[in-house]
Amino acid sequence: MLELTKDNFEQEVKQAEGYVLVDFWGPTCEPCKALMPHIHAMEEEFTNVKFTSFDISKGRRLAIGEKVMGLPVIAIYKDGSQVDSRVKEDATKESVREMLEKYN
Repeated sequence: MLELTKDNFEQEVKQAEGYVLVDFWGPTCEPCKALMPHIHAMEEEFTNVKFTSFDISKGRRLAIGEKVMGLPVIAIYKDGSQVDSRVKEDATKESVREMLEKYN
């Protein structure tokens, strides 16, 4: 899983071709930490999606610009535009898998 920063987000997500999953998380977000191993495991299964993660504590303005107002947020981008997401209590391993299956 590629670690995003505010310096590489534009290149790795906004300028990317195809599907990119972004796991927006924070070090104090317990649901984020609980979900993360499941997201990492899905990376092997959904090979046509680039898996990335972004620690919002290292780029709050960028997160707000992406409309991330609560955590966790698992978002799918296609060709640089966000096309789908699961937010807060809707971000479960089952709902993320379901979302990924739509784009696989």
